Amino acid sequence: MYVLGIDFGGGACKATLLSDCGEITATHTEEYPTSYPQSGFVEQNPLDWYQSVLKTISLLIEKNNIVSKEIVAIALDAATHTAVLTDENFNILRPAIYWTDTRSVTESQWLTEYYGTLIDNQVLHRADTIWTLPQLLWIRKHEPDIWTKTRRILFAKDFIRHQLTDDYVTDFIEAEGSMLFDYNTLQWSEELCNILGFGTDQLPTLVHPISIAGGVTRRAAEKTGLHEGTPVLCGTTDTAMEVFAAGAITPGQMTVKLATAGRICVVTKKSYPDTNLINYSHVVDGLWYSGTATKSCAASYRWYRDVFGNDYSQLDNEAKMIEIGSQGLMFHPYLNGELTPHADPLLCGSFVGIRAGHVKAHFTRAVLEGVALSLLDCKSVMETLQIDHDSVATIIGGGAKSSLWRRILADTLGMTLIQKENSDSSFGSAMLAGIAIGFFKDFSESVHLCTRERSRTEPITNHTEQYKILYEKYKLIHQSLAPIYHNEIL
Repeated sequence: MYVLGIDFGGGACKATLLSDCGEITATHTEEYPTSYPQSGFVEQNPLDWYQSVLKTISLLIEKNNIVSKEIVAIALDAATHTAVLTDENFNILRPAIYWTDTRSVTESQWLTEYYGTLIDNQVLHRADTIWTLPQLLWIRKHEPDIWTKTRRILFAKDFIRHQLTDDYVTDFIEAEGSMLFDYNTLQWSEELCNILGFGTDQLPTLVHPISIAGGVTRRAAEKTGLHEGTPVLCGTTDTAMEVFAAGAITPGQMTVKLATAGRICVVTKKSYPDTNLINYSHVVDGLWYSGTATKSCAASYRWYRDVFGNDYSQLDNEAKMIEIGSQGLMFHPYLNGELTPHADPLLCGSFVGIRAGHVKAHFTRAVLEGVALSLLDCKSVMETLQIDHDSVATIIGGGAKSSLWRRILADTLGMTLIQKENSDSSFGSAMLAGIAIGFFKDFSESVHLCTRERSRTEPITNHTEQYKILYEKYKLIHQSLAPIYHNEIL
């Protein structure tokens, strides 16, 4: 018997098939595109997600000779606060604005000015372009024809699950990222929805991530090869599932994420309201994972690869030959603005310190080091706020596959980094499905049976000292360039 976890990341759908004894039986991945119609605009077509999941499930079942009845539960996850607008019949009205989009700067500023106190009291986050509410305000202002037709708002994983089961629910962790949810009442906020003129009755019903949302419909079964009626959990956000998959289920455990965005999260017993922190409830009741974030992490390396060519392994092999500091070349990964500690959507990425002696490998290493220094920015904020954490962290995300990047990051943060054999969010979703269906009695048992250490990277003291010096230079460059990006003439 198996459970199936399916993740929708920044550019691909990945499915993980997990057996009842906690072993991965098969995986499959299908990519989908992201569009950038204007500067600062980042969008994805929800139908691309749907087509990718149809292909992913079909090929996983076919290539591994899986009997569909043996898949007894499914859970989905995706990047949070990516809203899908539909009419009353769930027909898509426009592409989904991805969370890295920065078009809603004016709307975020307006919310802060007129509703800042309300948002502080109910949301625990400051208004920013990453959240759903400012994005929806932008649509209401600039695309009124679309807005007047909008009757339902789903989030990425919820849209896909609706295609599989016809349900209309979401989980409370997902809702926390919408800026339409009241942390105090654990319900949709009438006051915040009134800003939009959108009724709370038009939003999905709120349930726990582990709740069964519905069963696979006959239509979806025919398209995927799944068995009709297979239970599908509500599921939750990708980071929540990665934190779980990493085995971080007790206070003090830290995860360092190298994915589209970079995150440093600590499992805590309470939230830490602060403009530099993102507070989400943990999938384990009563816990939180409070975290900082750099907006373009693996996204920076992917951009670099796509623009300048070569695959990641070749880029890494060349960059390994370059000494710490990339011979004075420094990269700031602000391709879509930045979150911690600047909360500034107007910042831009940069290479600074270019000399005639630099070759491509210097630029490659500079990208990896720049992201690591941005994550050191994140870690410094958490230490300033005195959030207790272990001295060892689990490294997660696609970027963790790079031994060079793990080495750079361990040295930069001055921390031991543990890599698990599996820690991606589709694996976490499969584990969650396993708990729901009874493969594992609780979160602790699922972590014990499913997670295993693959590698451990210890920091090298003199390397850490070198990166401390580079970090001061990194901050000075930011301070010098930030005013330029805020110059309206430019």
